[in-house]
Amino acid sequence: MSKIILSQKYISNICKLALNEDLYPSGDITTDLITHKLNKSAKIVSNEQGILAGTDFVKHTFNLIDKKIKVTFKKKNGSTIKKGEVICVIKGEIKNILIGERVALNFLSHISGIATETNKYVKIVRGKCKICCTRKTIPNFRVIQKYAVKIGGGENHRFNLSDEFLIKDNHISAVKSIKDLIIAAAKKKMKRKITVEIDNLKQLRSIIGLKFDRILFDNMDLKTLKKGIRLVKKNYETEASGNINLKNLKYICSSGVDRISVGRITHSAPSIDFKLEL
Repeated sequence: MSKIILSQKYISNICKLALNEDLYPSGDITTDLITHKLNKSAKIVSNEQGILAGTDFVKHTFNLIDKKIKVTFKKKNGSTIKKGEVICVIKGEIKNILIGERVALNFLSHISGIATETNKYVKIVRGKCKICCTRKTIPNFRVIQKYAVKIGGGENHRFNLSDEFLIKDNHISAVKSIKDLIIAAAKKKMKRKITVEIDNLKQLRSIIGLKFDRILFDNMDLKTLKKGIRLVKKNYETEASGNINLKNLKYICSSGVDRISVGRITHSAPSIDFKLEL
């Protein structure tokens, strides 16, 4: 997988875009009603329990508005936070704190939400298999969402279409020959992983022995999944996907599969609710 680089420059640029979105074209016209300068202390409080993630986005948001604002987090990325807990103290000119409030909280809420949801899955499997995210992410926000998954204890699947070969049902339907696709991928492998999605055991048996790395069992019931894993466990890495949730995760994990990919940890994770108080 391509290495995800979440540099400070990248974070600053993303925060700058978010501030531009919030302030164009006339700035914060409500906060401009405050005409006098006043330095105060504010705090960010968590309204629910979760995993904290995205602290650097908060720091950069306020730094872009006013370099004199001091942002001090009492908890680190990856820490468990409790309802009602003060996680951050912000000191500086109140007008500038108010300008950055919503952008900072939006980043913190979304990133912490994904980390929290991912961590729920990770805790259930207890190290017996890996929890992986997918490419089901908000366009142009993928690197941030996959960063949040890592904070929550999950693993990143391929970052984009160039990372690895993933031969899926629609590729197979287009060509009508799963073997031809695998052979063609092997010739162009260049150290990339080759994953093949299968829908049934007949399809699986037809490709055993070919050169590829991983088998993706898609939307299979537990009995069939276990049979498939027994057939290939020694020769290929295994992965399960499709309609996996917190209720059925434990059963899927009991199959002995190596990885479980879950789209909902990025595309459906609820945000963690934070508030800024003066």
